Amino acid sequence: QVQPVESGGGLVQPGGSLRLSCTVSGRTSSRWAMGWFRQAPGNEREFVAAISWSGTYTLYGNSVKGRFAISRDSAEKTLYLQMNSLTPEDTGVYYCATRAGRFATASSDLHEYDYWGQGTQVTVSS
Repeated sequence: QVQPVESGGGLVQPGGSLRLSCTVSGRTSSRWAMGWFRQAPGNEREFVAAISWSGTYTLYGNSVKGRFAISRDSAEKTLYLQMNSLTPEDTGVYYCATRAGRFATASSDLHEYDYWGQGTQVTVSS
């Protein structure tokens, strides 16, 4: 019923930038928190960034602090991830997730998210 859909992934050179988007369809709430996770082949899914229902509180993984920025649109139905200064270590499938519940707080725990997209591939390579 609730389906996040990611877009914006692709191949980028080291040092380049990408902007990912996530649109959530179905019976969603503008008061839900949202987040981004990523997974490289053979690795565990890793927390990237999260944003509270209000958009005023954000949380970032240590490996992306200072380089990535999470945001939402005015309707709080679309999620964005601005990725700058990309390195090959940023390569992976990026997943958008929604944490259900009114006034939900941003969280780095993937188990606290309820709905997941299929992911969009980001490849950083020369």
